Amino acid sequence: MQIKPNFIFQIAFAALLVPASVVVAQIGSRRSEPPIEEHLGLSIPMRDGIHLAADVFLPRGSGPWPAILVRTPYSRKSYGMRSYRYFVYRQYAVVLEDVRGRYGSQGVFGSIDQEGADGSDTINWIAAQPWSNGRVAMAGSSYLGMAQWWAAVENNPHLAAITPMDAGDDEYLDRSYSPGGALQLGHRLIWLTQNFTPPSAVRRRDTAYLRHLPLLTADEAAVGTVLPQWRDILNHPSYDQYWRKLSIRDQLERVQVPVLSFGGWFDAYAEGDLDAFSRLAAQGKAIETWIGPWWHNPALKFPTRDFGPLAIPAIRSKQAAWFDRWLKRSREDRNADLFRPTLHIFVMGPNIWREEHEWPLARTRYTPLYLASNGRANSASGDGALLWKPLGEPNPGRSHERPGAEDSPDTFVYDPANPVPTTGGATCCDSRLLPPGPLEQTRVEERQDVLVYTSAPLAHDLEVTGPVHAILYVATSANDTDFTAKLVDVEPNGRPLLVTDGILRLRYRVSLNRPLFVKRNKPYRIDIDAGVTSYVFAAGHRIRLEVASSNFPRFDRNLNSTRPNALETRLTIARQTVFHDARHPSAVILPVIPASSTSGAPARGRDIPNERAHIP
Repeated sequence: MQIKPNFIFQIAFAALLVPASVVVAQIGSRRSEPPIEEHLGLSIPMRDGIHLAADVFLPRGSGPWPAILVRTPYSRKSYGMRSYRYFVYRQYAVVLEDVRGRYGSQGVFGSIDQEGADGSDTINWIAAQPWSNGRVAMAGSSYLGMAQWWAAVENNPHLAAITPMDAGDDEYLDRSYSPGGALQLGHRLIWLTQNFTPPSAVRRRDTAYLRHLPLLTADEAAVGTVLPQWRDILNHPSYDQYWRKLSIRDQLERVQVPVLSFGGWFDAYAEGDLDAFSRLAAQGKAIETWIGPWWHNPALKFPTRDFGPLAIPAIRSKQAAWFDRWLKRSREDRNADLFRPTLHIFVMGPNIWREEHEWPLARTRYTPLYLASNGRANSASGDGALLWKPLGEPNPGRSHERPGAEDSPDTFVYDPANPVPTTGGATCCDSRLLPPGPLEQTRVEERQDVLVYTSAPLAHDLEVTGPVHAILYVATSANDTDFTAKLVDVEPNGRPLLVTDGILRLRYRVSLNRPLFVKRNKPYRIDIDAGVTSYVFAAGHRIRLEVASSNFPRFDRNLNSTRPNALETRLTIARQTVFHDARHPSAVILPVIPASSTSGAPARGRDIPNERAHIP
């Protein structure tokens, strides 16, 4: 029996495909246009005899036309799919298809790599139709974007361009685990619950199942049955051959078609979207990427920040221009068109778009801000500070320092039974259950298990664009635990807003494919990937770093055991230490962009080093 998502979730996810509010102005009034020709409920054969259901929409008039293919697991008839008819008015045939095992399509909905062969077979079918001129492009967001990448690596000669949005390029790093090896619990289990609750069961409205132990059987707590998709993820916590087979990242050299991609600073897939840009740009491929100030749904408004009227570009019209460029021009014109990889980033603060051509930016100055305290950095009311120069050098504004005093390490107790709650950030994929974005951190910073380090007010604007890292010297009473790092903007009124964050599971501090436990209470140097951003800290604002050991339920709780976290049921308390003395110069590494008349960057440094940061 086919398992289908709850109808309410269909409507919620439909917004992710590019919301009506984004495209309605681009479509405009079509009353003067001739009606669309519709061919509904078509059956497209796959190479193994399975048939997939599709609807085809054609312009009125004489063809043949180039075609836009959209492949979805969320129903080709859902409300959000209507926005793709925009391309019919731009003289494209539009094909909307349910992927294998979903809605009207036969077969079993399985691993993501099924979309390669099925996508290629569908493209061949389109090219053979009398209304097709043999040239096909693809569009879609999230899973619909992943399906495009898998079709692209098939190198079908009829595929001319793709436009993935919020799709990333790696199953492990984007959708299942963090770059530091912690499970994206909320993302994966909520998505599976909303998509695979059996028709005979009532889909749960609460998220109590996220606390279920052991994690391996949390699927039964959530939907009442075993979900192979969940068990596979939990049975492969390391980056092993299972994940390599499912990764587009290692296959990007096979992508030959032009790519127009979109991503969001507060989307869980942003690092993957930028990684795909970097790799394809280095290969000299035709790649253009837009990274904006949005979540998985570009139209979602954050309660704390308004990034202005330019925040959301005209996505549909940009896609149409891309398709026109690569599908409607002659081969000679396309070959004569010299293409330079282009990255459009939205700089939050001044709220402007800026054109770049590499990632990270070549002019980046990796600048450390050093942690300091007298051992009482617990909560925002503590004495934690961020300093522009290491201990032993003059640091104006360090009011807590006693003359000649050596910094004392900070300690806190991490109890998995009482984890730090997720409050914003790059979450996915239900904004009601995991509200995303630059949310206020005041309540989080009241906790004693959160260390808070804050800079003096900035004298000038400071642009931070690129990957953010925290180099920390830590110790724990357990043989495995987690450490988190959160970059925060403190406004002059004291309101702390999240910029970006990350987490590291200590057993993966050396390698994601080779877990290695730590010795208890021994200091270790760790590197926490704290995400990517383009953000201007304004003059008068302060930069803040929060350090803790949990961010739940965005990430699973480390139960501080050497057993597989998915099998453990015992909650063990860990006593954590963060060192920041002269021998242990813990720091957050900011990718600072200097002011430049040619780049248009609004940033200006504040007496910071110009050389690349070196933390021993």
